[in-house]
Amino acid sequence: MKFRHAVTSLSSKLLFGSKLSFSTTTIPNVPANIASFPLSFADPSAKAVGTWLLGTAGMVVGMIHIGGLTRLTSSGLSMTTWSPLGTLPPLSLEAWNAEFARYQLYPEWQQRQSMTLSEFQYIYAWEYGHRMLGRCVGLVYVVPWMVLTYRGTIANCAVSQGRLALLGAMGGTQGLVGWWMVKSGLGDDRLGDKNQIKVKPVRLMTHLSMAMATYATLCWTGWDVLRQTSMTPHMMRQYALGGNLSLLKHVRTGSLLITGLTATSIVTGALVAGNDAGRAYNCWPQMTEEGEWMAPEAYYNKRDKKKEDSTTTTTTTSWLSASCDDTATTQFHHRWLGQGTGVAALGLVAYGLSLRRNGQLPRQVQQGLMAMGVATTGQVTLGITTLLHHVPISLAALHQLGSVVVLTSSLYTLHACQSVLKHPQVRKLVTNSSIVRR
Repeated sequence: MKFRHAVTSLSSKLLFGSKLSFSTTTIPNVPANIASFPLSFADPSAKAVGTWLLGTAGMVVGMIHIGGLTRLTSSGLSMTTWSPLGTLPPLSLEAWNAEFARYQLYPEWQQRQSMTLSEFQYIYAWEYGHRMLGRCVGLVYVVPWMVLTYRGTIANCAVSQGRLALLGAMGGTQGLVGWWMVKSGLGDDRLGDKNQIKVKPVRLMTHLSMAMATYATLCWTGWDVLRQTSMTPHMMRQYALGGNLSLLKHVRTGSLLITGLTATSIVTGALVAGNDAGRAYNCWPQMTEEGEWMAPEAYYNKRDKKKEDSTTTTTTTSWLSASCDDTATTQFHHRWLGQGTGVAALGLVAYGLSLRRNGQLPRQVQQGLMAMGVATTGQVTLGITTLLHHVPISLAALHQLGSVVVLTSSLYTLHACQSVLKHPQVRKLVTNSSIVRR
């Protein structure tokens, strides 16, 4: 008991400040079976809508994964034209030769002039598959939306047509952003590049961030539709009067923090990918082989040593520019944000486990916290392994998928907390009796 109290106290100080104090003893008014109440599926008419939204979210994850593999195989610039509705791939040898000849007019061909037609077909297949999967996701979203709206099913669910229209607009805009990203690697201004020609890191980051935002919104909306508490008003009143809502608010705050840190880590990870920064500074825990925690090149674009007098000339850039385009800076940000997210998540999990043992958290919140702990531990371990092995394609692709798992677990926990705290019966109790201080 002393150890559990110490862990609880330390976790609360780290996450919520030193002034927070609470007891981990079981509330006598609230039986364990009530304190650990489940969150059940909504009525059958809403299951179709929720399943459709979460199914679309799953396809977006597939899009993110295929997009990552397209980048890792250097296939993203193989298609030099774009059409909103898409086109058929080359179906004959003549068509393939014509497509290959078109590719040779663009800057990337300068660095890949030994490429054969079969090698071009390989990278073309990745990019074509990525684009067409995006259009399939659009169909999977739009067609059921129209059918469910026509049948009146959506009108009976906890989701507005405005939210669904927003999701549709996010998906449609994603295609435009993708082409805007690809164009950054096709312009004549890239003809003189000595390094490998890639899309601009900021545009890659925008493309991935929009995909993640669309995925998160789909999940949140689907959970809104599917979830409702199975507690009766009497059970909810007992739960609230037992003092558990204050503790649940603490978990919600921690989950919101982890979600924000995860999103920021994903953004910096995209910048690392755009600068190919994972292939540098392949050391851990220090950043350099000399034992430095931050590479001396960080926040600088250029460090030149003059041979004649051995002095160092340093060209500084703005913090924002270095954060987006500098190899050392982007990796420094990502590695420390990732590790910080892992530590914060484990602190929240420790705090949540101390409440779980006393039956003071809903079952879905407990499950979310456990998933968060496992996901963040695995993701940090996978990130370190990927770095130490110089970013092989398999590990890099898994690391990107891991970020989706961490984001999902933190969002799931946050939504599970919200499902109770925003319940009409709880809001009424809070308003009338000030059970939970605002």
